[in-house]
Amino acid sequence: MRRQPAISDYGFLSDSRSGALVGVDGSIDWWCPDRFDGASVFGRLLDPHAGHFQVAPVGVGGPGYRVERAYRPDTLVLRTVHHTPHGSVAVTDALAAEIGARAHELGRNSPAVLIRVVEGLSGRVRMVLDFAPRPEYGLLTPYLHEQPGGGVLAAAGPALLVLRAEGLALRADRDRVTHEFEVSAGQVVGIDVASSKTYGDPPARMDPLAALAETTRAWEAYRESHTYPGRYPELVRHSATILTGLTYARSGAVVAALTTSLPEQIGGDRNYDYRYSWLRDFSLTMRALWVAACPDEASRLFGWAARSIGRFGDEAVPVLFGVEGERDLTEHHFHHLRGYRDSRPVRIGNDAWRQRQLDVPGEVISAVWRLRDYLGATFEDELREMVLGLTEQVAATWHLPDRGMWETRDEERHYLSSKVSCWLTMDRAVGLASRLGERADPRRWAGVRDEIREAVLREGWNERIGAFTGAFGSPELDASALVLPVARFLPASDPRMRSTIAMVERELGTDDGLVRRWATDPAGFLLCSFWLVECLVMAGEQRRAEELFERVAGCSNDVGVFSEQIDLTTGAQLGNTPQALSHIGLINAAWRLTEPQSY
Repeated sequence: MRRQPAISDYGFLSDSRSGALVGVDGSIDWWCPDRFDGASVFGRLLDPHAGHFQVAPVGVGGPGYRVERAYRPDTLVLRTVHHTPHGSVAVTDALAAEIGARAHELGRNSPAVLIRVVEGLSGRVRMVLDFAPRPEYGLLTPYLHEQPGGGVLAAAGPALLVLRAEGLALRADRDRVTHEFEVSAGQVVGIDVASSKTYGDPPARMDPLAALAETTRAWEAYRESHTYPGRYPELVRHSATILTGLTYARSGAVVAALTTSLPEQIGGDRNYDYRYSWLRDFSLTMRALWVAACPDEASRLFGWAARSIGRFGDEAVPVLFGVEGERDLTEHHFHHLRGYRDSRPVRIGNDAWRQRQLDVPGEVISAVWRLRDYLGATFEDELREMVLGLTEQVAATWHLPDRGMWETRDEERHYLSSKVSCWLTMDRAVGLASRLGERADPRRWAGVRDEIREAVLREGWNERIGAFTGAFGSPELDASALVLPVARFLPASDPRMRSTIAMVERELGTDDGLVRRWATDPAGFLLCSFWLVECLVMAGEQRRAEELFERVAGCSNDVGVFSEQIDLTTGAQLGNTPQALSHIGLINAAWRLTEPQSY
């Protein structure tokens, strides 16, 4: 039986409406063609029987076999070279861009076509094509129909796929297509899988080689239109490309990750669906896009958030939305799926949308502050109403407990990072008051801001521990305290902050430079590790910050993709992947190393 690949074994493909994961063994084990949070047609990532599409040498992984892979520069076009005892063959994978698409058109009208181009490099290699689609997260087994002129149509429920392969006589065998063929040096075979709705237009038909060339040019043109003047440019450009791949181009929303239910601990139950866009991540994401010179993406993301929030009522703003602004993301479990390495439950949807999380408004208003010069001296009606509504909501509720940035599912607490974000809301609102019309009340807002600050300094500092802790009155350290200097609440040079940074590094850090969120966290959290880099820079410890940055950046897989966390014992990647926050953390830390006083 096939061994479940490590999370780091997967490369990431995207057409900026959805994405796919392809393993080092040539198997595509995750693809939701319609959109990031849609139903999968290949879901072997979460269950051996939930569908896959493999193109690889026969006996992949056997004696004398090795693999090397890399993205074409500044693209998400992945080339994998399989070296076998009989010769070498390359498989280049991509999700197709629309023909003629360039730069910011990428993903607007993507055709939902998966391209796989096989190229013989040396010798003669016997290959296998194994196509086993299982739509609706493995709930459906499709009917397969051989097509006139070649190809196989797979249809079940709402999903329809057409598999084509140049020069290969594909035959359907009940619920899958398995075909062996040989590739000699210089020989090229183009393969594509096109997706559409069963009752919609027929799937797009593309020449795989021409589509691959067009897709490559589209990504290259996109990167050519963006520049980054800071340190670690290759790492930053690649992380920015991955963020582009996690962007739902039709709306501008950036999803937290491609996947659902990859565990924080193997066999554990902290397995959540991250295929949505979090407002809490908003300011961090906006800053990263700005740093990576992606102003158009930053503006579109902001527009998506304003529309998703809508007109204010009495209810709190949810922490996350669907990629087109959907609010109800009710969570349910798929009991028919075993989960990644038997880590259950498998969750679809995320009930964090119901939580009270007081840090959300601060992230949004901080992003408005960052874009203020581009938004005009007087804000338009919708923007003005959003800022006023968020500000007044914080003024009325900041004193309440909440679930915090880690979205705990136990009791509410007075989380330090949430209070700091409330302070940030009021502080930025005071600065924006002149753009908000006659209903702005900067004097009252400044009073609330100062009251929050006093509470944080009084209740958040633990004299016995010698650090700011995770919640008011708590003795427990939490890496979220590192946001205080990043948010400019306190300078990193403040004695209390220096003490907190040292405590976090000593008690929550590891020899590899990773930082856990709290003392019992079983894995290092990459975003927190990059926060520590920023704090060290702001505390004047540039050399140590550089060394830490390079160690943490080395935790990516072989093609520069980060998941959410790193196992402290094995060094294995854990959690959903690719994880936007990890790549955002890298970009922001690289810029902090470039411009220590950057805002």
